Amino acid sequence: VVGHFEGTIDKLVALAVLMPIVAGLGGNAGTQVLALMIRGLALGQVGASNARTLLWKELRVALLNGVVLGTVLGLIVLAWFHMPGLSLVIAIALTFNLLFAASAGVLVPLTLKRLGFDPALASGIFLTAVTDSMGFFTFLGLATLVLLH
Repeated sequence: VVGHFEGTIDKLVALAVLMPIVAGLGGNAGTQVLALMIRGLALGQVGASNARTLLWKELRVALLNGVVLGTVLGLIVLAWFHMPGLSLVIAIALTFNLLFAASAGVLVPLTLKRLGFDPALASGIFLTAVTDSMGFFTFLGLATLVLLH
């Protein structure tokens, strides 16, 4: 994903500094959801019957966390780089990445269990792939659209 945006990063080096923040926070949030889901699956509290309710709940939590953390992070970026556009981009990208993380945190373990795999052994790598790739894509894509056009 990052390779597609090399030109964007070359023009605005601050993006390279901020990329790991978006990916890292998404990964941390997704790991928390994974822990809840895997525990629920192991205890028989989570299944296809309540998956939609759990997904909706986790998306609402992710949206709230994204707005709050995105605002705080946006203000920090504004104070650090003095670029309102960059502040907006990182706030929006973080919010979206937390939504992607929540979705993956709910859906990956359920899908793996349905396919006959142990979600406790395999979910983490899929979550990392989603939060890193979608976090980078959203952040760098928004930066390209908002800051360089």
